[in-house]
Amino acid sequence: MAVIGGGLAGLSLSIQLAKKGFRVCLFEKENYPFHKVCGEYISMESWDFLVRLGLPLDELDLPKIHQLYITSPNGESILCDLPMGGFGISRYKLDASLAVIARDEGVDLFENCKVYDTHFEDNHHRVQSSMGLFKARVVCACYGKKSNLDVKWKRLFMKDDREQNYVGVKYHVRATLPEHQIALHNFAGGYCGFSKIEGERYCLCYLTVSQNLKNNAQSIPAMEEKILKENPALRKLLNEVVVLYDQPVTIAQISFSKKTQIENHILCVGDAAGMITPLCGNGMSMALHASQIAAESIQAFLDTRISREEMERTYQKNWNRQFAKRLKTGRVIQRFFGKKFWSVWFIRVMKPFPFLVRALIRKTHGDRF
Repeated sequence: MAVIGGGLAGLSLSIQLAKKGFRVCLFEKENYPFHKVCGEYISMESWDFLVRLGLPLDELDLPKIHQLYITSPNGESILCDLPMGGFGISRYKLDASLAVIARDEGVDLFENCKVYDTHFEDNHHRVQSSMGLFKARVVCACYGKKSNLDVKWKRLFMKDDREQNYVGVKYHVRATLPEHQIALHNFAGGYCGFSKIEGERYCLCYLTVSQNLKNNAQSIPAMEEKILKENPALRKLLNEVVVLYDQPVTIAQISFSKKTQIENHILCVGDAAGMITPLCGNGMSMALHASQIAAESIQAFLDTRISREEMERTYQKNWNRQFAKRLKTGRVIQRFFGKKFWSVWFIRVMKPFPFLVRALIRKTHGDRF
């Protein structure tokens, strides 16, 4: 069993299969711990699952988040309770902790290892990597939002240039703001999430159309000054926080296009299978839940209880049953954000009816698993 990518989907999938007695090789191009662009807010639906994996969440003193604060580019706002709530933890800490658990469970974890390509023949996969050639009965793609493999495999979503126009930027900062609140600040062409993580730090992460960066000579500070700070609430926030990074963590060409869950007999898990818009705050839980769905189908195949075709069909069916409507809802909601008129309209309409906001949040979240 081979897993390409050591993020949340890849690590949690590897741990589950190793616990079931299967030999697992996990390939990660970075070295743990490392930072990555992410809002670092996890829905409470994932709490029990992470504890079952072996993560002692109760001992980590993590901030519990149960309130959502939204502002429009002109500063109008709405405040409401989150139906289930969540907690904050950095990917720097979370991924590294899961990597330790994976190794303890017997996963062969190859760090600083790039996967160049895969080939399927004779009912096995051959994985070409910077650490050599590997053979596996099952391969899962858990490499996140985008990869050179998407190009190699000529995945259809790569052709949809209309969707590949977003840039993500993340900082860790110090601030004196409510620990129980996650904020979503809109600006022209994007939105910024802000919430507490472990220690005395907050995660400040925003998504913007790439045109905003181009219009400011590819300068992030200039773009923040000219575009983000037009929102008075966001201007106040950016002027008061203490940034803990020398440079922000960034990612470009983010796509929210529909993706396939199976590519040449490879199971795609996490963002590689489909990415929910960040404003929904549920991408991390979806990656974790998808790993559970994949693990169930893979175990049945490796135990020879079902065929490869049945494994692929079952995984794809269960994945879509759990996530397809969430992704669609997320794409619809995103149309109201990052645009001054629509975000102002959204807040004015929704403000007297916070239960409608909670209803939308429920449509992008699931139950505890």
